[in-house]
Amino acid sequence: MKRILSGIQPTGSLNIGTYLGSVKNFVKLQDKLPDYEFFIFIADLHAITVYKDKQVLRKLIKELAALYIACGLDPERVNLFIQSEVPAHSQMAYLFQCNSYMGELERMTQFKDKARKQEKGVTVGLFSYPTLMAADILIYDPDFVPVGKDQKQHLELTRDIAVRMNNKYNDIFTVPEPLIAEIGAKINSLSNPTAKMSKSDDNEKSRINLLDPENIIKKRIKSAITDSMGTVKYDPENRPGISNLLTIYSVITNMPFNDIEDKYEGKGYKEFKEDLGAIVFQELKPIQERYNELINSKELDLILDKGRDRAIQVTERKLAKTMDRIGLGRKRK
Repeated sequence: MKRILSGIQPTGSLNIGTYLGSVKNFVKLQDKLPDYEFFIFIADLHAITVYKDKQVLRKLIKELAALYIACGLDPERVNLFIQSEVPAHSQMAYLFQCNSYMGELERMTQFKDKARKQEKGVTVGLFSYPTLMAADILIYDPDFVPVGKDQKQHLELTRDIAVRMNNKYNDIFTVPEPLIAEIGAKINSLSNPTAKMSKSDDNEKSRINLLDPENIIKKRIKSAITDSMGTVKYDPENRPGISNLLTIYSVITNMPFNDIEDKYEGKGYKEFKEDLGAIVFQELKPIQERYNELINSKELDLILDKGRDRAIQVTERKLAKTMDRIGLGRKRK
């Protein structure tokens, strides 16, 4: 059976950028591809490359798991699990560190950006985390990995590692292909529409979190940066603000940009933003209701247990095969 895999860090509350650009597409994929097995994990090991308070981290892990299910992931179709509960991820990462080069990791854009922000106390884990990311992927032999445009560099390194180890050790890994949504793959900040919407942005007005109440959602849309033109037109190069809002509108309603433009011809931003605020809230309302049912339930633990057990079954087998090919331990009989 073919496989598709994805993961996300529990470093902040899930926002509509991640939901519309990643999770929503994953939900569509699970329905479109009944012959594929899906793995999706909460990447808590990646989250500790910088210090996190223990209680905050555990709260975010649980919140993220509940939100994934609330967004429409089907536990009967998707193996949802927590990365640190599957030991083979970190074990395989060391094998990949021994087959990666310093120069490759130094070129990683996210490492350079994060290291520049930290200035002092850059951890070895922050430097080497692309090898853990490669392990997260290759240990499942997925055919496709849904990624945002900012993750393409990491997937390219993962593919390089897979090819290198296949050449050394006789075709161990499937070389995965990226799966990038054409529309909605990148939702930008509401306060800086030339930058991606981020859960780590200090400016709370830059995003809408999935658990935000109705008044906050409408307020954030109302205050979103646009321009002085006053017309609802999609032009991402010259008018990134209104184009970003149009992308949100289009992804939620499935309306083409031209149809939205026609609907608001002769109307200003005020009416468009009011409508968009209501549309976003109606999209998120059932998610919030399902989240509240799940967050303190045994159902959530059972879902995570089931996903963990299947992930351990797959990864232990792959790790043992890889170690055998490399020549570690005693020869398997």
